[in-house]
Amino acid sequence: MSDFLLWQYLAVGVIFIWTGFVRAGLGFGGAALGLPFLLLVENDPLLFLPLIGLHLLFFSSLTIGPRLKNVDWRFMLKSLAIIIIPKFIGILGLLSLPAKLMTAIVFTITFIYGITYVFDYNFKSNNKWGDRALLALGGYISGTSLVGAPLIVAVYTRYVRKEQLRDTLLSLWFILVCLKMSAFIASGIDLQLKQNLWLIPMATIGHVLGLRWHDHLQSGNAGHFKRIMGLVLIVVTTIGLMQVLLTA
Repeated sequence: MSDFLLWQYLAVGVIFIWTGFVRAGLGFGGAALGLPFLLLVENDPLLFLPLIGLHLLFFSSLTIGPRLKNVDWRFMLKSLAIIIIPKFIGILGLLSLPAKLMTAIVFTITFIYGITYVFDYNFKSNNKWGDRALLALGGYISGTSLVGAPLIVAVYTRYVRKEQLRDTLLSLWFILVCLKMSAFIASGIDLQLKQNLWLIPMATIGHVLGLRWHDHLQSGNAGHFKRIMGLVLIVVTTIGLMQVLLTA
């Protein structure tokens, strides 16, 4: 990022405020709702994923550190046993596939999420095999791009109490991101540690606002917000896919 232009630095700063807000408010979605915007700034998933991962580790530990007793450890560990192998397969794909292909995959997946948000469709299954399929697919997508959260959340909302959902999800993300960051380190990927000196304060602003917004969501309806976000995601991912196709 050292060769970024001023507008790119400003855009990245605003986007990380947004990712901090979403992550703290919902307990998921920081990557799914932030990475497509970042890829419009610079088409390189491996440039931003380490930053997103480090921020998730930092802020999730602040959020769940005092609330570990509120985590549904039994279900989280049970689901992790299903997620972990597809997760590793996805990480291998991320490290070996071309950047443009990975960008197209991220935009396509996020475009699908946008449609589900607009039409208020929730991924769901009616049996244990369907749950396992969603967890496995979510784990694979999480391994490739960190945007598999909506599929995993679809299962968690069935089995985890609403009061425990955010803290349980953040605990799961912490473990999954630790695995990915370990793979980045082993592969020699630049973790962009210097950039955190100014990006963590940006994300902190969003984090504080998101914590307050979470309390509002607990007593309200997030459907209107999701529909607006769905429309925004559809527009952003459509622009991103057109850029990828035109530069292919």
